Amino acid sequence: MRRISVINQKGGVGKTTTCVNHSAALTRHGKRVLLLDLDPQANLTLHLDCQPEPGELTLTNLLVDGAPLRDMIRPTTTANMFVVPSDTSLAGVEQVLANRIGRETILREAFEEIADLDFDFVMMDCPPSLGVLSANALVASEEVLIPLQTEYFALQGMAKLMEVIELVQRRLNPDLRINSVLPCMVDQRTRLSSEVLAEIGKHFGELLAKSMIRMNVKLAEAPSFGRTIFEHAPDSNGALDHEAFVREFLGLAPLEEEEEEDRIEFEVDDEEVAEEPAAAAPQTTALAEYRDPAEMLHTAPDKGSPPPHPPIVAGEE
Repeated sequence: MRRISVINQKGGVGKTTTCVNHSAALTRHGKRVLLLDLDPQANLTLHLDCQPEPGELTLTNLLVDGAPLRDMIRPTTTANMFVVPSDTSLAGVEQVLANRIGRETILREAFEEIADLDFDFVMMDCPPSLGVLSANALVASEEVLIPLQTEYFALQGMAKLMEVIELVQRRLNPDLRINSVLPCMVDQRTRLSSEVLAEIGKHFGELLAKSMIRMNVKLAEAPSFGRTIFEHAPDSNGALDHEAFVREFLGLAPLEEEEEEDRIEFEVDDEEVAEEPAAAAPQTTALAEYRDPAEMLHTAPDKGSPPPHPPIVAGEE
């Protein structure tokens, strides 16, 4: 179970959008994913249309009262994707836990109790601050995913965030590491985006994801429908970008390379057919050899001949 914090202390950089749609992309590759909404604004809960009913357990009950984590896990409309919802009561958790010993390890201990549920990934949507909630996520995580808007102000908070991550590594979680810095809301028409990307690349090197999430209105629309981008607009740039990133994240070949491999394989098969000796074919005229494709579809194969190969579909995994 890989535990990942999606974090940036600046708001509005695409944390929740990244958390939801990256998780949905993981399920498309057969992964089982649990999402935790650690933001008191509860945007992830709203995005997935999983608002808790009055009296229903939320993440606040886990952090304050020690309620079992497994009792608050809910399914979403996406198969193999589950969520632990939150509400605005989470805003008071910082004060309640201020003087409690061991407050930073509550979430890590809770994950030990759900090891039998066989989640492949746990994705935590962190608040735009570096308090107790974010500390709980970082202590409980193995990896950090940092969505970063390609604007000047988005760079300013990175130094403080890196300090906090290093502090957690030294004192509470030595296994914590940064997985990727993901450029979000990239406007490729502007020179500013290119300049910010170049600056990020200087500081983070290979940690900067090769994929990027472009500006896309469909990504902004999806939360209002309570859907992921793959449910709302599967052919949009937003869906294509998140699919590209999840392939990079999982170490898979980019989609374009897979399509190229399928195309080459198809061409090689055609060449092999063309190289068959002419003597093997009946001695008939070209006109006699031609058959209407529609007629071929309704012609049953000979019982003694092997079944035809299934068609090759470009991009099929």
